[in-house]
Amino acid sequence: MGNADYVYPSTNGHQCAHRVAIPPPQPFFKSFKNSLKETFFPDDPLRQFKNKKTSRKFILGLQYFLPILEWGPRYSFQLLKSDLIAGITIASLAIPQGISYAKLANLPPILGLYSSFIPPLIYAMMGSSRDLAVGTVAVASLLTASMLGQEVNAAENPTLYLHLAFTATFFAGLLQASLGLLRLGFIVDFLSHATIVGFMAGAATVVCLQQLKGILGLDHFTNSTDIISVLRSVFTQTHQWRWESGVLGVVFLFFLLITRYFSKRRPKFFWISALAPLASVVLGSLLVYLTHAEKHGVQVIGNLKKGLNPPSFGDFVFTSPYMSTAVKTGMITGIIALAEGIAVGRSFAMFKHYHIDGNKEMVAIGTMNIVGSCFSCYLTTGPFSRSAVNFNAGCKTAMSNVIMAIAVMFTLLFLTPLFHYTPLVVLSAIIIAAMLGLIDYEAAIHLWKVDKFDFVVCMGAYIGVVFASVEVGLVIAVAISILRLLLFVARPRTFVLGNIPNSTIYRNVEQYQNTNNVPGVLILEIDAPIYFANSSYLRERY
Repeated sequence: MGNADYVYPSTNGHQCAHRVAIPPPQPFFKSFKNSLKETFFPDDPLRQFKNKKTSRKFILGLQYFLPILEWGPRYSFQLLKSDLIAGITIASLAIPQGISYAKLANLPPILGLYSSFIPPLIYAMMGSSRDLAVGTVAVASLLTASMLGQEVNAAENPTLYLHLAFTATFFAGLLQASLGLLRLGFIVDFLSHATIVGFMAGAATVVCLQQLKGILGLDHFTNSTDIISVLRSVFTQTHQWRWESGVLGVVFLFFLLITRYFSKRRPKFFWISALAPLASVVLGSLLVYLTHAEKHGVQVIGNLKKGLNPPSFGDFVFTSPYMSTAVKTGMITGIIALAEGIAVGRSFAMFKHYHIDGNKEMVAIGTMNIVGSCFSCYLTTGPFSRSAVNFNAGCKTAMSNVIMAIAVMFTLLFLTPLFHYTPLVVLSAIIIAAMLGLIDYEAAIHLWKVDKFDFVVCMGAYIGVVFASVEVGLVIAVAISILRLLLFVARPRTFVLGNIPNSTIYRNVEQYQNTNNVPGVLILEIDAPIYFANSSYLRERY
């Protein structure tokens, strides 16, 4: 740290002095322009348009926003065979999961099927991931039920609650698309891996506890999500527990877990765990129909409306005090869904050695939610479980989403009456089986071994979600993450460097005892840029 010239040692016995000239100052606007470009456009998205004819620029622009126009003309029958198998496989998982997650969000079960029809078609045209399978997710469904339920009771005013769900989805999509268009995707990176691990595990725990209502056949249940309220609600109604429902729930949960365990041990039989939820729905419906179990305390779905998605753009709620609730719900659920979708897409892209554009993904996910909210869909993204099945089934392109959407469309048009006798306890078992896979205790143990502070962030998110609420857990995790970021900048790690004899290499003097200090010069390695937040700290320390 200083301006003195230093004569560096040379291995050939000679010494040479190097004076580095001070670069000329840059104009303010040029420097400001370069800073903005480095922050928001590091990948230079317009480079492909340079030196191109107007017609070519137009085609490239369409391909940028609609990647299907790029890979579509090269699509072959061989690719279709792979995508057809993958699409049918994920449809068998999407149908029971969609119905289950809609119930978790306190929405009509048919909305789970609606949300597995329109959004996948939009994503297939605009998404850049070949492996992401679009659909509803449990965490976003739980957040929707928790946040909207604070303002409107879904049982007492189902129409207003439904309209608020559409409005929240619209604002979530608007936020997601805006982040992508404005190149602000780095905001999602504030949700660190430790934050997501703890938050997902906490949300999965809460979701599993909420399913005790369906497993035990309870009619009334708390709207709160914290563990104390849930357990109080369960054990104050012991006289209303239904053993028939409990036995069914345990049996189907055991079946789902066994099939998952078998598929993990034998990866080539992945399709067994993928088909298990649909098989559970079919077997449960047959059992109820043949034994008339609905007359003996086993709750069923009831009638599902036939037909495709009805328009809902006239149902948005833009009046106070409900609009503020819809905006807040949309922003929080939108960020969580965005983080999950992009993380899943990047993970599978890494396995197959291709690149996805994060900002383009945000625009695609946001657009499908905006369009979906206009056609009776609630929040969707790319869930890990469904995408993993899509990946293992050998999908080649986003066409697998189209195949899934066609299968769901066929179900909506012809098969919905078959779900009348589906027991709610089976849906609860499906949700619990899916949620147990989100509790990644191995990742938490790894965080403890690698970085104790990250482990604190993880546990802060988990404890906040389980003992307070989903929103509180998320706020705690993000606050701890930002605190760590500020400490990293304000109190950076610093190392004194010394010269290794007979070389021009400099290393940490604490790790390399044989290094030589440079006379009159203190050489530091600082793990952060030097500016006002840490300048005093560095000056006082050295």
